[in-house]
Amino acid sequence: MSEKRDYYEVLGVSKKASNSEIKKAFRSLARKYHPDKNPGDEEAEALFKELQEAYAILSNEEQRRKYDTFGHNRPDGNPFGSGFQGVNINFEDLFSGGGFDSVFSQIFGGGGSRRREKRGNDLLMRHHISFDSMFNGSKEESEIESLVECSECMGSGAKSKEGVTVCSTCDGHGRITQTQRIGPFLQESVSDCPNCGGSGRVVTDPCSPCRGDGRVKKERTIRFSVPPGISDGTRLRMQGQGEPISGGVGKPGNLYIEISVDEHDWFERSDSDLLMAFPVGYHDLLRGKKFEIPHLDGSNLVINVPPGSKPGDTIDIQGRGIPSSRGRRRGNVTVLLKLYVPDNLSRKALESLDELSEFIDISNHEIEDSIRKEARNRRRGS
Repeated sequence: MSEKRDYYEVLGVSKKASNSEIKKAFRSLARKYHPDKNPGDEEAEALFKELQEAYAILSNEEQRRKYDTFGHNRPDGNPFGSGFQGVNINFEDLFSGGGFDSVFSQIFGGGGSRRREKRGNDLLMRHHISFDSMFNGSKEESEIESLVECSECMGSGAKSKEGVTVCSTCDGHGRITQTQRIGPFLQESVSDCPNCGGSGRVVTDPCSPCRGDGRVKKERTIRFSVPPGISDGTRLRMQGQGEPISGGVGKPGNLYIEISVDEHDWFERSDSDLLMAFPVGYHDLLRGKKFEIPHLDGSNLVINVPPGSKPGDTIDIQGRGIPSSRGRRRGNVTVLLKLYVPDNLSRKALESLDELSEFIDISNHEIEDSIRKEARNRRRGS
């Protein structure tokens, strides 16, 4: 192959081929002619190198434009030179759909996959709120002691700009790649540089307050909003409010705030509903009565006890429960009626009760009838 073939001809595509078509053609031919699949075949090896060169040019927009204008005789010459030996492509990548772009971006500085940016540690704090704050939502603040960016060196860990050098082990990349041949295959492993810990830099003149770490411990005030209807145990996330990374190379972690809701004097929660036990006097159960009590939403809660109510009956009040975090709907309030029995009664009150006993007391015969009735109702229900 003393005379270079047209790159489009090498890949078997037209000059109007899209990037995806060029990539697809290269992937197919690379599988076919890869040396690992054709051991000892010099012609296949030569074709594979030719494919690599053609794809490297045509997959890069700027290089392709120059090639379309000048061909192989462009003014700046062949970027690979006459001794182009190809690029190392893992045979496994050809079948897994992995990284052609990342290989050629090393040549042209183009796109392809990027190394995942390092991030600082996440933090978790627990914060108590009142039942009222859960119901209505609130603005909260709390103190936390954690690592923060050193204000003296702005997180760099060095006294001055000259106090930081590029890591010589990884050339500032923060990662090292090792290639190992296993039979006919090449296996690559990438890990953090052991010399710089993945930062790509080495501090030679450390900052005194943070001792070269770029972080110091400090107490700070965290301010955040609690949405109405939040559930006990919910964790709120504050992005970027966790610990910064050592040396300042990377993003801070996140802060998670676990909410603990205090108990209420008379309400209990059941999803978006509120439950409460409501003590009512015997007279009020018999005759019925309207009650008003303070409620969490600022308007009094009206409880209408119907005449002839019994202890254990429930009253549902629609739309006065807990606001939903997903919309404007609110749950209900369920009121459980309980008989209120005074601890102490005056002699006069007791005498009045004695006078009423023949009207309100239950006889043995009525007790037996009531027990039979309850048993029949249970059997019908089952």
